[in-house]
Amino acid sequence: MITPQEALQRTIEHREIFHDEMLHLMRLIMRGELSPVLSAAIITGLRVKKETIGEITAAATVMREFANHVEVKDNSNFIDIVGTGGDGSHTFNISTASMFVAAAAGAKVAKHGNRGVSSKSGSADVLEALGVNIDLQPDQVAASIAETGMGFMFAPNHHPAMKNIAAVRRELGVRTIFNILGPLTNPAGAPNQLMGVFHPDLVGIQVRVMERLGAKHVCVVYGKDGMDEVSLGAATLVGELKDGQIREYEIHPEDFGMQMVSNRSLKVENADESKAMLLGALSNEAGTAREIVALNAGTALYSANVADSIAEGIALARETLASGRARAKVDELVRFTQQFKR
Repeated sequence: MITPQEALQRTIEHREIFHDEMLHLMRLIMRGELSPVLSAAIITGLRVKKETIGEITAAATVMREFANHVEVKDNSNFIDIVGTGGDGSHTFNISTASMFVAAAAGAKVAKHGNRGVSSKSGSADVLEALGVNIDLQPDQVAASIAETGMGFMFAPNHHPAMKNIAAVRRELGVRTIFNILGPLTNPAGAPNQLMGVFHPDLVGIQVRVMERLGAKHVCVVYGKDGMDEVSLGAATLVGELKDGQIREYEIHPEDFGMQMVSNRSLKVENADESKAMLLGALSNEAGTAREIVALNAGTALYSANVADSIAEGIALARETLASGRARAKVDELVRFTQQFKR
């Protein structure tokens, strides 16, 4: 098997680390058996040479191996709505707001997230501000999904082995392969996904990784204004996996009868501001926040196979927002999760 030093040499020469070799290296990292120096060198080398689809797939496979899994019996209409983060847009938590709409409209959502690192408010931060208990055990998350149609998986609870690389990542302070692994390693194994990414090159890469990992229906999106969401401010690149086929295309707000508007009004400074904007959108208050939630929730409903097209998904999202069902889902999740407060 390849040694860490040989793997490092490969990255220096811009050569690929093969699947079985990458599995071996990742297991060493996740078990804490690789020195911080070699771990840092290898993940930096991978970044410099650019990680391949095969390397990312192998790394995600190992992260899934080491995860604390959530067992969900019924996989129909089951989705994760997630972004890589790191887009620098500092908007409110659009994917978290979309979770409530999608769940209220008939999808089952296993949201995998963390506290904000590059953002002002991560999904964990805004859910906590809303009163949700984010510190659930895997069986409690499964119960939450079964009962409310949604469950939040706080990443540190489900990926304990990540502590072995956390200090290295923190000290490096640059993006590495681990920044793109989170959305690929849903502990509940949701077969469908709406995934936002921070770079256009990742659209084609991540959708092909998800295909290799056995996903069913995935839309990987990148707003051309830099958002890791479906954007109102620009065209959005989409990489879609459906029925075993991959398509890459662009969508525009105007395709769905929406006006193209700047995302500037969606910026927030902290979790409380994000909470206020999220609740306003879910309460069907007219404005850009409601529109971008309808757009993203609609794309999620299509990805979850609740709707037959993005346009149909948006119409269903609008109806769900207008009915009050989306706003009611917030209170339902708060009530359900608080019973497990330790």
